[in-house]
Order: sequence, then C-alpha cells, then structure tokens
Amino acid sequence: MKKIGILYGKEDTFPHALAECINARGVKEIIAESLQVGGVIMDEPSGYRVIIDRISQDIPFYRAFLKNAVLSGTTVINNPFWWSADDKFFNYALASKIGVAIPRTVLLPNKEHTPDTSAKSYRNLHYPLDWAKIFDYVGFPAFLKPHSGGGWKHVYKVDSPEEFFYAYAKTGDLCMTLQQGIDFDDYFRCYVIGQRNVHVMRYDPRRPHAERYVLDAPPIEPAMLERVTGDCLNICRALGYDMNTVEFAVQDGIPYAIDFLNPAPDADLASVGQENFDWMVNAMADLAIDEAEKPLKLPKDYRWSAFLDSSPIPGRVPKPK
Repeated sequence: MKKIGILYGKEDTFPHALAECINARGVKEIIAESLQVGGVIMDEPSGYRVIIDRISQDIPFYRAFLKNAVLSGTTVINNPFWWSADDKFFNYALASKIGVAIPRTVLLPNKEHTPDTSAKSYRNLHYPLDWAKIFDYVGFPAFLKPHSGGGWKHVYKVDSPEEFFYAYAKTGDLCMTLQQGIDFDDYFRCYVIGQRNVHVMRYDPRRPHAERYVLDAPPIEPAMLERVTGDCLNICRALGYDMNTVEFAVQDGIPYAIDFLNPAPDADLASVGQENFDWMVNAMADLAIDEAEKPLKLPKDYRWSAFLDSSPIPGRVPKPK
C-alpha cells in the first residue's frame, strides 16, 4: 500500500477534503490520510510514499522530520530542502533574471541587533545607509515587508520617508525589504500546482481578509491570462515548487509579480470560495496520486545539492528577448 500523508495545522477544510478526494478516486494500492508522527528515529523510513506539507514552516520538528523522510525516497510537496533555503528577496532577483516584471526592491538590514550580537557584529555594514539613494530608486508609495515571511505579517505601506522610518522602527530584528508600491487596477492570485497547472483568481488585498477573493469577477483578457500563466509557470519551475501561489499587481497593463513564496497557500473554503476550493482539491489530488504511482526514487548521492535538484519540467516559457 502506498500512503499519501497530509501534514497540516489549524486548517479544517482543505486537508480533509483532499484526503477524501484522493480516496474517492479508488486508485489501487493508494490511500490518503492525516499524517501521524512521534519521535523520529534517524534514517528510518517515514512509511509514506508522498507527504503534502502544509505546516512545517511554523514547526521546526516537522521540517526536520520531512528532510529525514526524503532520505528514504518519500516525495514531499513542497521540497523541504529548498523551502528551508528560500527567501523572498532572492526570489525577486531570480524572477527578474528570467524576465518576470518585478517592482523595484531593496534589501534592508534589521533595525535592531539580533540576539547575542552587538554593534561590533555589524562592522561590515555600511551605516548609516544612503537613504536618499534607496528612496530615489524605490520611490513612494512603497511597501516595507520582511524578506521572508507570509500572511501579511509586518507589512507596512509607507508614503514618505517619515512614514518609512516610523514603520522601520517597529520591525525589530527582522530583515526587511522596501518595495515599490504598484498602483494596481487589477490584481490576481494564482494557484500553481505540479509546475504545470495554473488557476488564476481575481483578488483584492485592500478588502478584509475573508472577502479578498473576488468570486464574481468578469473574464480575464486572453493576452493577460496568457502572460500571467506563463510567468507563474516560469517562477515555480525556477523555484522547484509544486504547490504555490503567485500574486500579480497590474499597472498600465503590466502584471508585476509581488509575492510568490507561498508554498503552503491559503486553501480554506471560507476564504477562497467553493469554485477555487474545488479546483485546488482536485489539482492536488491529481498531483499526489501521480507522484505516488511513480517508482520509488532514492537520492543519487548524499550531497545537499542532490536534495535541492528537481527533474526538469518540459515546456518552460523562454525569457523575452
């Protein structure tokens, strides 16, 4: 029996619906269930052919368990090695390299010392920063947000240097980015599953959280849909994520990718709506079953880079010339 384990936290709708969907398919020798794990013995197989990870970003014990599972051939969605190494600032730079439109972005050092450091620890830091140069490059309005993180935590919209410094003073020891604000006239949040399936949803981050998915939106213009879909695939193939959301703010006809480090994206029925929820459940069920049916593939070697590597996906959209 090939088991698909679903690892999750506070979610109540998506994990159970996903397990039910997989089991309802009646695929021979495949069963899905809520994953159970206790003390983890070193180098011992997990017992799961596939694990879908929805929570390890918040619980280090789970992340370490998942890495150990990969050693014995378990396929984990998403790759815990890459997820551990990733950050949003690198993602912005990488996406820009492959031709995706990205708002102007600057990485900023933490405002306060991190634990067990002092001013002496920062002797390589050019300080004070050239704030005039930074503000001239990014412009206002701008968004101050962590270089890695999610859930709209510690995100500040700033319209002037004074507002920036007021917000920056509240960020403590978080490493932050300052990013050009896009005065958008349209906004998309896209599910990307298996580096091949894209579901584009209209979204409005200005609304209350429970109302951000625009459920009765008009059709998306075909050329825009094609570009957004291609950018989604390029980003997720470059990053190696099989479950992700990519967000675009559209200004003057240009879709700027502003957030695409969401490897455990919101899939709660109450927030995303029935149509989006059903798409996500079915797409993830397809992917999990496909992976479970593949022969067990043990690592070729035990260097860190071997665990970061993903098989190339055909059909990559080329960078515009």
